[in-house]
Amino acid sequence: MERFPHNASAVVLTISDRCAAGTQTDLSGPVVASLLTEAGIPVASTSILPDEVAEIAHALRHHAASASLIVTTGGTGLAPRDVTPEATRMVCDRLVEGLAERMRAAGLAETPLAALSRQVCGCLGTTLIVNLPGSPAGAATSLNAVLPLLPHALHLLNGHNVHRTGTLS
Repeated sequence: MERFPHNASAVVLTISDRCAAGTQTDLSGPVVASLLTEAGIPVASTSILPDEVAEIAHALRHHAASASLIVTTGGTGLAPRDVTPEATRMVCDRLVEGLAERMRAAGLAETPLAALSRQVCGCLGTTLIVNLPGSPAGAATSLNAVLPLLPHALHLLNGHNVHRTGTLS
């Protein structure tokens, strides 16, 4: 797998009313942070936010000032309070539909319920934002589906537009 840019860092945001209220333990955030660290990108911070569009959008804008990658977990389903995609669309300059398509395809290989996931990926300046489902298994499956692409995406966002040939592994 291509290496992340040397100055890249990630932020993991868990979006969950129950986790934010302390009535449920965040299981997905630690899984996501561990996968990112193992892949070679340091996780600068993790936070838990309630399912509130304004709070999520504010956090995305705030962290985009210093992080190369923001990965959210949770709030991508069909429940009335699942608003992470709306907040992500609100702040992104450009969407990266192919990443979301790849994540859903990987999820569909495991469960037909993945078709109900509404995760969004996009760019806010030079920061890539990736929404993952809220379950630990769904988050891991989705992140693993796009993880080989993320270093190259971050290089491109930083102005390194030399395209590599070959396959990703």
